[in-house]
Amino acid sequence: MKTTKSVADMIPGETAVISGFTDEEISIKLLEMGFLPGTAVRFNFTAPLGDPVCVSVSGFDLSLRISEASTITILN
Repeated sequence: MKTTKSVADMIPGETAVISGFTDEEISIKLLEMGFLPGTAVRFNFTAPLGDPVCVSVSGFDLSLRISEASTITILN
């Protein structure tokens, strides 16, 4: 059985490829920010209290809430 992994499940330094989204409403915002399916995303670090997280995508370092990061599915 294959489980779906999200950006929120990644660890610092890990890189993955975006496969899609689980929330249509938030996906529009994320697409505009450069989170395109097929694009590599790198998990940089988590804030000291665990939220938000910093990721790199499309040449930019971006901060995301955990709730947003959990809607971005990645390929294992």
